[in-house]
Amino acid sequence: MLIAYDPIFAHPLPEGHRFPMAKYELIPEQLLREGVVKEDMFHKPQPVSEETILLTHTPEYWNKLKNLQLSEKEVRRIGLPQSAALVMRERVICQGTIDCALYALENGSIGLNVAGGTHHAFTDRGEGFCLMNDFAIAANYLLHHQLVRNVMIIDLDVHQGNGTAAIFEEHEKVFTFSMHGEHNYPFHKETSAWDIGLPDGTTDDEYLNKLASCLAFLMVRKRPEFIFYLSGVDILSTDRYGRMKVTEEGCRCRDVLVLNNIKRYGIPCAVAMGGGYSPQLRHIVNAHCNTFKTAAAIF
Repeated sequence: MLIAYDPIFAHPLPEGHRFPMAKYELIPEQLLREGVVKEDMFHKPQPVSEETILLTHTPEYWNKLKNLQLSEKEVRRIGLPQSAALVMRERVICQGTIDCALYALENGSIGLNVAGGTHHAFTDRGEGFCLMNDFAIAANYLLHHQLVRNVMIIDLDVHQGNGTAAIFEEHEKVFTFSMHGEHNYPFHKETSAWDIGLPDGTTDDEYLNKLASCLAFLMVRKRPEFIFYLSGVDILSTDRYGRMKVTEEGCRCRDVLVLNNIKRYGIPCAVAMGGGYSPQLRHIVNAHCNTFKTAAAIF
């Protein structure tokens, strides 16, 4: 399998910032230390081109980003300090997701991005730690170049992929599925092709049973040519914002369930890590590493 990674993913933030950037250094280190992957599996992406960005984002928004002209309000909505380095980071992440998708298509397999899953970015704005929407950019790239006829996005972050939902709300070739906390951020939900809102306190069994029934329908009835899977680990009971009661083992079983279904139906897949905000960084890193371990075992 291909793993997209660049040290630029671990962007320096002010001390005490609530986004856990350090996980992007620790995930590759732990995977190598445990022997889950080898060095030659890692791929260093180039920055995504402006032409590809503009398949998804508006020229006005992209010009604001690249020229560092976001207003204070727009910067607050994103939650990350404005800088050229941050924009470059986002460009590399987006190309990483495209490269994972191209690898998966070519090999009938899977590609995983150590970062990505920036599903709160809309065509004309960013929010929730997301500047540009890597899944939307990659999906539009595949469709624009006629590499696939249709795409499915399976978003299992605890927060609804509101940007992704809005971008593809009228798009017949992209099916967006989001299973998220009903009462969690964003408090105004957009309309995915299929939204499942879960109550606070959802447990392993409740979560996995609901997901299994949804996947059975999606795989049989929709039969996508390509799947993007957002494997956020903010569903963990340890997460400071998630409000769920899903254990680390339950989160691992979620990945097993999703990736086994994808493998069974022979659908190429690109995975991005999405969110995770447990106070102890090891909980976040272990859960993300389980996604890579599961992919290595199944594919």
